[in-house]
Amino acid sequence: MDVELARTLLVAAAAGNFVTAAERLHVTQSTVSARIRNLETLLGVKLFNRHRGGVELTAAGRRFLRHAKTLVQTLEQARQDVALPEGFAGSLTLSGRIALWDGFLPAWSAWMRRNSPHTSLRLEIGFEEEIMQGLAQGALDIGVLYTPGRRPGLAHEPLFDETLVLVSTDPARPWPDPGYCHVDWGPDFHARFSAAFPDAPAPALHANIGWLAVQTLQANGGSAYLPLRMVRQLETGGQLHRVPAAPVFTQPVYMVYPLDRDDDALATALEGLRLLARKEQRSARLDAPFTATYDEASPRAVSSPSSDSSTID
Repeated sequence: MDVELARTLLVAAAAGNFVTAAERLHVTQSTVSARIRNLETLLGVKLFNRHRGGVELTAAGRRFLRHAKTLVQTLEQARQDVALPEGFAGSLTLSGRIALWDGFLPAWSAWMRRNSPHTSLRLEIGFEEEIMQGLAQGALDIGVLYTPGRRPGLAHEPLFDETLVLVSTDPARPWPDPGYCHVDWGPDFHARFSAAFPDAPAPALHANIGWLAVQTLQANGGSAYLPLRMVRQLETGGQLHRVPAAPVFTQPVYMVYPLDRDDDALATALEGLRLLARKEQRSARLDAPFTATYDEASPRAVSSPSSDSSTID
């Protein structure tokens, strides 16, 4: 379908007559009338009722209106996506979980600006399912996420282990904490949490992203398992405190990318992610003040000094 037909319908519907629509589209009134007739013939329905005062959408026209909006919006988005800014030789689209945009992925985008200055970047936030779908469909070049599903034609490469620590707004807050907010870090985290705290009541608060848990804790108090990267500054400012003797969990971070791509921009982007991931892994080991282990038969957290942040596998 010619998108100009859909655009003409949108303008005519908003204007209420073909004369004003023609002025706004910078065409003649006969051109507007011809476009609408062509669209009605194509769809096999009458889209406008014509009367002396102007035009109004029929029931079929109102139903088609939302599809016309989608067609026009999709074309405009496509134009923006394929058009490169002046001076750029290529583009990359990366989507990652929102927690990874706290420090790690912004550092990567800055690294790319320095090391691949002629590559235009499109940066997105997503969840595992939509990221994997975008990669499979070719809409994304790189995904950075926690639990990638296996898809043919895609490489799954570990980057670093996210260190999840239990933090609270009140260091003296008892556990189990009625204000605990359970963040969905994936099925592996949920299984390990349940094994470490078998007697804990079902959480009354749930969040699908860590950022929501941080906002909830800051507004209402409570506790949550959050990435060490996210809480460092809040710990320094005294807003959050690590719960002593609480188990520390690890959550692997992966990057996923197409196997059939062989270009310099993608290779540079992947190398940057690997480099920054190694730095993040070293930082997490140095920053962890303790590790915690538990007996598989009778889970019970035990604190001990260590430089290793991985505790429950």
